[in-house]
Amino acid sequence: SCYFRVGSRDPKAGRIIRQTRTLLWEYAADELAALLRELELIQKHRPRFNVVGIQGRRRYCYIALGRPDAPYTYLTREPSRKDLCTYGPFVGRRYAEAAVRRLNDAFGLRDCSANFPLHFADAKPLFDSERSAGCLRYELGTCLGPCGGGCTRRTYRAAIRKVQAFLDGTDRSVLTQLKSKMIAASQELQFERACGLRDKLADLEWLDLRLSLLRRSRHESALVYTVTTASGRVVWYLLNRGRVWGVAWAPTCAAEESTASEKLTRMLNESESAPISMRTVDSVLLVAAWFRRYAAEKANLEAAESVLARLTQAAAA
Repeated sequence: SCYFRVGSRDPKAGRIIRQTRTLLWEYAADELAALLRELELIQKHRPRFNVVGIQGRRRYCYIALGRPDAPYTYLTREPSRKDLCTYGPFVGRRYAEAAVRRLNDAFGLRDCSANFPLHFADAKPLFDSERSAGCLRYELGTCLGPCGGGCTRRTYRAAIRKVQAFLDGTDRSVLTQLKSKMIAASQELQFERACGLRDKLADLEWLDLRLSLLRRSRHESALVYTVTTASGRVVWYLLNRGRVWGVAWAPTCAAEESTASEKLTRMLNESESAPISMRTVDSVLLVAAWFRRYAAEKANLEAAESVLARLTQAAAA
């Protein structure tokens, strides 16, 4: 309704109203159903006024660690098998670009062109020549300087392993270190430096949160989320690997028990090795945001195996 209140709408809302010819209402069983339906319609119709619907604009990107001979992290739309590892997909390229820049700075990885000549300290040249880094990052202490002989191959490989450990979630110490430095700078009244460290920490924490959501969704057990609709009927949202796999009414008769059992069996038999696609990542983020907003709703989650066992037992009885 705010679209029709001239004093409370932004210019974009006004443009949408001027282009509108018909309004359709579609009733949903509950709020989560409405959000899922909205996501489905956006993915299907790619509306012109919706950011995700602009033709030719890709919302998704991946963070890759690769490119010889001194790998570094970079953003890509299409993952390559030549890279050491790939993480994603991520929504929000601007935030991902900032996180990648901070990541290379924090671990000293280069971010120059892959064609730029490298001169590791342990590589002996045929002729003596003066070596210098190709940019200021080595002088600023945010790059190990493999182009100017600032490090050995072994040192650089160790930095790559540390980056992988952070991306895999096995070593998050860089966040603790940045936070400690930020607090120390603030206590020493170095507020400008503290603000810079705060911004670096915020970008890496954004990345760490998204990575943890993706990791959890890949390994999360299949769950049944029970919701009572406004009409009083109970619906089951079938969650598999962090996304809404399907929906079923809570059975009230033998026929509905059979249908629900069949859906649960199919969901549990779904391959766990299938990667999160660009189409399913929005569902993963939607479900994660839902339970962050309504944390008490986690009490209505139950393992799908337990629900299926209960249905099987009831059918046998």
